[in-house]
Amino acid sequence: MEERVARAELRHARISARKVKIVIDTIRGKSAKEAIAILKYTNKAAAPVVEKLVKSAMANAVNNHGMDESKLYIAEIYANQGTTMKRIMPRAQGRANRIRKRTSHITVVLKEA
Repeated sequence: MEERVARAELRHARISARKVKIVIDTIRGKSAKEAIAILKYTNKAAAPVVEKLVKSAMANAVNNHGMDESKLYIAEIYANQGTTMKRIMPRAQGRANRIRKRTSHITVVLKEA
C-alpha cells in the first residue's frame, strides 16, 4: 500500500533560514496537533510563520488526501536558504555597506501514523 503524504511549502519567507531552523527543530517528529500547541507559545519570530504552514499542510491532508487529522504527524520539516535581497546603507565619506535581507524556503511533510 502506498503511503499518503501531505505537504505545504512556503517560498521566499522574509526570515532567514537560520532563525527558522531553531523553531522547526522543536517540532520535528511530533504530532501535528502537538506541534501547533508548541508553536503557539514559542516566542520566536519564525513561530507564527511555521504554525500557519503546519495548519496549511493539515488542511491539505484532510481536504485533498482524505487523511485523519488526529493521526497526522510531522514526517519531514526543513528550511533552506532562499534568495537574498541586497540593499545598501550609506556610510561616512561616501562609502556604502551592503545589507543582506535573507529569505528562506520552508517545507512541511505530514504522514498518517
